[in-house]
Amino acid sequence: MIEIKKAKQVLKKYVSNYDISNNRIRVKIGHIERVARIAKKIAQKMKVSEEDIQLAELIGLLHDIGRFEQVRRYNTFCDKDSINHGKLGVEILFEQGMIREFIEDTQYDEIIKKAILNHNRDKADIQVANERELLHSKIIRDADKTDIIYMLTFEDKETAWGSGKLEDEEITEDIYQQFIEDQSIDYAKRKTGVDVLVSHFAYVFDFNDKYALQMVKEKEYFKKIYQRFAFTNQETQEKINQIYHIVEEYLEK
Repeated sequence: MIEIKKAKQVLKKYVSNYDISNNRIRVKIGHIERVARIAKKIAQKMKVSEEDIQLAELIGLLHDIGRFEQVRRYNTFCDKDSINHGKLGVEILFEQGMIREFIEDTQYDEIIKKAILNHNRDKADIQVANERELLHSKIIRDADKTDIIYMLTFEDKETAWGSGKLEDEEITEDIYQQFIEDQSIDYAKRKTGVDVLVSHFAYVFDFNDKYALQMVKEKEYFKKIYQRFAFTNQETQEKINQIYHIVEEYLEK
């Protein structure tokens, strides 16, 4: 049995152990709550069973549980510079046994574990054993990206991109070419805040469900992100213009 109300109470108690005056902690609390709601909506639109709708919402609540400890230890969201937060979340939940506080029933453990591990992997690296694991991995990936894109329309730049001076930075050539040629970004090669921005634009190519992508399109999230910046380097501005144009073309299709 999946008790969402109970899971929310357990999560609230867990995050109370962390410094909520830290902006990164505050951001993640709001993000998790919204992702859970979005995951539920996506599952409902897909007309899956009520059990899977509840499971999608629960995974939304759990997908970023590793972020809090990541911020406490390293004060960053950058996995490359700290630790893989998906793997850390699985360690906290399953190796340390905390999953039983959220849900007593063990039958969903592998689905939850795979969804958390897959939510921040490159789409080419998703690992599942069956269709149900794939379903929930796709739902959480879409819900997560939808809310991240939303947050980027208004969130503090330092928190969002790891730099408060993106306008003075340049795009690494490797990152630019990856976007143009492969529509996929190797996160390990990102060097600047603008590189991170480009990787966020590349999210548009990694949606699985049309409902989530339609939501992003209708609310003009990418347009709002694009309009936040005026780069001092003309070449950088031209590259961002091109990247944004590709994103808009893709959304129209």
